Amino acid sequence: MKNQDIPERLFNDQYMDPLSSFRMYQHSLDRPIGTHWHQFYELALVVSGTGIHRINGAPLRMERGHVFLLTPADFHQIAPDPGQTLRLYNLIFTERMISDKLAGHLFERGNAYLYQYEQREYAEAEREFERILSESADWRENGDIIVQGCIERLLVDLSRSCPPTEKEVAVLPVHPSIRKALVYLQHHFRNPLLLEDVARLAGLSANYFSESFGKQTGLTFQAYVRDMRLQFAKSLVSATDLPVTEICYASGFNTLAYFERAFKARYRVSPGNFRRLEANSAGRLHAKDPGKIITV
Repeated sequence: MKNQDIPERLFNDQYMDPLSSFRMYQHSLDRPIGTHWHQFYELALVVSGTGIHRINGAPLRMERGHVFLLTPADFHQIAPDPGQTLRLYNLIFTERMISDKLAGHLFERGNAYLYQYEQREYAEAEREFERILSESADWRENGDIIVQGCIERLLVDLSRSCPPTEKEVAVLPVHPSIRKALVYLQHHFRNPLLLEDVARLAGLSANYFSESFGKQTGLTFQAYVRDMRLQFAKSLVSATDLPVTEICYASGFNTLAYFERAFKARYRVSPGNFRRLEANSAGRLHAKDPGKIITV
């Protein structure tokens, strides 16, 4: 089922104090949360209840122990099962709460982290979330250091539980400067981007960065960013009823004409026809197996 609302983007200053880089919530959800994405990172753990979690269009079961980490490149929606209330720890934070080394390790893979904790793993994760809650409620000296430690332990444990796929393992090692640029692109590809600015972030001259980027990724900088935007657009076309014009700009493209040409060149069909084909395919699958849900 597609979400009829236009996906909302949630910004840091709406949910976090300007002087803070994180905020901790305990949510109780008894109604659907529409499709949205965020400027911040989101780490959550389900305490009780059941439902469906759609991440980038893919449906997943939610139940006690379901943990997920979403980046600014992901969009999602949550729907509790009828008569159920989903209760979860929900931690949002900016990149300032984790070290560059950990950020590079976590986010170069470019996909959401999802896992179903067993009882022991759940208990360990819950202790970390509870420590963050405690430090947030009674702020003391060096509390930010304790919170950062809790967040990084949660992220490392989640990363260990979600080993890279064979395809990801087969990728050749990337130079640290290019890796830093790739991590940045993974979370800012929808924003206006200049090669010179990303090269400066990587600590390289524009010409050397451009040459090195092509050798390391097999694509030019412009082609790499275009492909990331197209992949995000394809997910929005498939998973939402957002108008194609809105998807064009939400994905980072400047003009509708260029977006439609690039989309058709990549996927051999226009965005509108792609949506119709996906809807027809989903209808046939539903008719064959109406109870099928992808599980973690």
